[in-house]
Amino acid sequence: MSCTLHVSWDDRLTDYDFGPQHPLGPIRVKLTMELARAFGVLSQDEVTVRPAVPATEAELQLAHDPGYIAVVKAAGAMAAEPGAAPVDAATLLRHGLGTDDDPVFGHMHEASALVAGATLAAAQATWSGAAQHGASIAGGLHHAMRGNASGFCIYNDPAIAIAWLLRHGAERVAYVDIDVHHGDGVQAAFWNDPRVLTISIHQHPATLFPGTGRPAETGGAGAEGSAVNVALPAGTRDAGWLRALHAVVPPLLRQFRPQILVSQHGCDTHWSDPLANLEVTVDAQRAAHMALHRLAHEVADGRWLLTGGGGYQLVQVVPRTWTHLLAEACGHPIPPGSPTPAAWREYVGWVAAEPAPELMTDGADGAYPDFEAGYDPADPVDQAIIATRDAVFPLRGLFP
Repeated sequence: MSCTLHVSWDDRLTDYDFGPQHPLGPIRVKLTMELARAFGVLSQDEVTVRPAVPATEAELQLAHDPGYIAVVKAAGAMAAEPGAAPVDAATLLRHGLGTDDDPVFGHMHEASALVAGATLAAAQATWSGAAQHGASIAGGLHHAMRGNASGFCIYNDPAIAIAWLLRHGAERVAYVDIDVHHGDGVQAAFWNDPRVLTISIHQHPATLFPGTGRPAETGGAGAEGSAVNVALPAGTRDAGWLRALHAVVPPLLRQFRPQILVSQHGCDTHWSDPLANLEVTVDAQRAAHMALHRLAHEVADGRWLLTGGGGYQLVQVVPRTWTHLLAEACGHPIPPGSPTPAAWREYVGWVAAEPAPELMTDGADGAYPDFEAGYDPADPVDQAIIATRDAVFPLRGLFP
């Protein structure tokens, strides 16, 4: 299906940069956009690419405390401007800053506000009807909390966008997070709000940061069943990962009937990602993008806000899976066996210290066994699925 797509992008989004040794290298989003451009995705008639504007302080306060924002501003100024007022180490650490995960960098507030603004613009385009779908590939910074940074995330752009949607008339917003890490910041932001259904499919918290996201986490008082967590065992491969997604996400979205679907597409589930332990391929990630796109049309009248997220195999994985995502979102999917364009491979040779991938596939088929056809109580993936369905489905009037 052909779909209109608003893409929030300009090169300034690569200013969100923790430094050359940090895993979250901004080259990953630059290479993604260049690969999408090389495939002609961004020049499709259905696609509009617009530069972002920074989120205002009032918009940031939809998800963050004013005092925290002030510390982010001061810390970024301290790093950028000789003679700027210093921020003591204790204050930084109290707000999650100055750590290995979230080091201070110059103009940190401005760069982080721009990412939030990009996701807000994509949300606004979708909610207003200017486009069916909105994309913020630099976004998806789902760990930041109301008063502190966490897990490479300074401002929580998905939470800000969802809060904006609620302020502007949305009564039911669904958030689906397929990053390998639990979407803890978004869950926390809407823990007590039954208008927001958060679903996170991630590696089990006993084996991975941030240590949350167990099936028993189902939402606060008055919002029971509004938080959904699928905690998969380390080593889960394509078939199990897709089986879990399809066993949990479609039934809940069909019951909830959101007015807009927001999704976070962290691709650190990949088998080669250096920071996690799932064994998923680009092909399974592509299949997940396709499934969420179809669900947006089925349950949310086509309103779909999609963001990037984690992903630390900066050259080999992130550009391919997110280019598949953008192509899927505009209704012009790229056949998985397609070779990457020669011009893009040459560009990678200039800017990266490794050869570019040659194909848009890992050679997998994206197949999975349907959970509804039967399950194995002794299988660790099925145990994870059953735990989630047992915890949440009855709360939502569904029965596993």
